Amino acid sequence: MADECFGHPRLAAIHDVLDPDRSDLDAYLRLAEEFGARRVLDIGSGTGVFALLLAARGIEVVGVEPALASVDVARAKPGGHRVRWIHGDATGLPPLRSDLATMTANVAQEISGPRAWRETLRGAHGALRPGGRLVFETRDPAARAWEEWNRDASVRVTGLPGGGSVESWVHVTEVDGPLVTFRWTYVFAADGETLTSDSTLRFREREEVERDLAATGYVVESVRDAPDRPGREFVFVARRP
Repeated sequence: MADECFGHPRLAAIHDVLDPDRSDLDAYLRLAEEFGARRVLDIGSGTGVFALLLAARGIEVVGVEPALASVDVARAKPGGHRVRWIHGDATGLPPLRSDLATMTANVAQEISGPRAWRETLRGAHGALRPGGRLVFETRDPAARAWEEWNRDASVRVTGLPGGGSVESWVHVTEVDGPLVTFRWTYVFAADGETLTSDSTLRFREREEVERDLAATGYVVESVRDAPDRPGREFVFVARRP
């Protein structure tokens, strides 16, 4: 199920305003260029930021997203017609013969259940052409990123298009082994409405991810550092033989 920050229409509509710095996507654009990708599958495409960046470069893109509200936002953006949007997940995709499949930002960690994770890897594998690659990032558990997720460090007030503002902050609600659950809270100044969005991320060890990829038929080509979070994330590049 999609988190409310993507699935609630009011929150999906302001998602890009609340998260305007997507310089993390630059590394994925460089990888698409490095691999000469002409067909890309973006798993967990959200409000379509990355898919539209690719499409603007003439790349054929399929964006798959379980939150319908976010798909609606993506479709309505300039250039939205250039992307094939699929409301759903990666477990039932047709054989797209993509050159590259991506899971940017938190997408891989959001798939926290072991069964759903294996089915996602299999779905991406089936959608890739032989020789195609899957690229995704996941935080290194040793960095303990969740210890910085608290109201004092995250609270901010953001102005909204058309007027008004929203106050938002995050705090961790539970840490259970590799699973970290946290809640975003949003308070709208215009009418006082308060909305919340709960998320759970799985912090996987590097060796665990490598085993999962091998078990699903991938060859791990490399494990790279994330340029925007050096020393804190793994970027996996896996190839379908």
